[in-house]
Amino acid sequence: MDLTFLGTGGSVPTTKRNTMSIALRRGSEVLLFDCGEGTQRQLMSSSVSFMRITRIFITHHHGDHFLGLPGLIQSMNFYGRTAVLEIYGPEGTADLVTRLLGLGTFDLQYQVHGMDLAPGQTVAGEGYRITAFGTAHTTPSLGFAFHEEDRPGRFDPQRALDLGIKEGPNFSRLVHGESVMVGEERVTPEEVMGPPRKGLNIVYSGDSSPCQEMRDASQGADVLIHEATVTSDLSEKAKEYGHSTSKDAAVLAKDVDAKVLYLVHISGRYDEVEPLLLEAQGIFPNTIIPSDLDTFIVRKE
Repeated sequence: MDLTFLGTGGSVPTTKRNTMSIALRRGSEVLLFDCGEGTQRQLMSSSVSFMRITRIFITHHHGDHFLGLPGLIQSMNFYGRTAVLEIYGPEGTADLVTRLLGLGTFDLQYQVHGMDLAPGQTVAGEGYRITAFGTAHTTPSLGFAFHEEDRPGRFDPQRALDLGIKEGPNFSRLVHGESVMVGEERVTPEEVMGPPRKGLNIVYSGDSSPCQEMRDASQGADVLIHEATVTSDLSEKAKEYGHSTSKDAAVLAKDVDAKVLYLVHISGRYDEVEPLLLEAQGIFPNTIIPSDLDTFIVRKE
């Protein structure tokens, strides 16, 4: 599983940073979080196949988080997409998608479903679920928490051999949860498998001032992706516009015992990110500010 930061900038694109979009690639499936203007070009500049996107999660309806949808939808159509595309977001998303599909003249050859989510609602996928939670912005806004299902424990081949099981098909049966017979004795998977391995938790803030909902959703996150529009000297301005500072994000990451913090939604006022990065790392050392198109493998420690 990996994360590609397609766009990491603030409200307006710059020569260094596009507007917000993050791709989570898991097996052959791609989940897209936000889709700012220019996202499809960023996808084409990356190793992420836009045709493999199954679901798009929009945090709110400010243009820098959704204006890339019309072009992406039409390009998918141009390249012969037939699979359903699901687009989720806060109240009004279903209507927004309907209006976007009416832009221009083209014959849509696949289904696009826009769906409203309320805080606490969950979207289930194969081996994962994504839960929406409310955030503190200037318009109805959601954050999203990706939860991977726990995985089976590791198979202990030496333990199996010690129990008299010969290497071969019975190893596979045990790994897949079946008991096997050794003479008249039954060997269960629990005897040769380690404890279940916890799945990954990835949390994305969208745009938000610090809030309890974000804190609750982020507890113990393996990956915390948090906006950090400005440094703390502009904290009052950030709060006025429903944003967070790099200090806000780092304090949260430390308090919830996150494993790694990625800072995004970087204001165009910063030619270099060192002020934001140094401020955050002084509180939470394992902080990264990705550049556009950076890809990071995510795995459980």
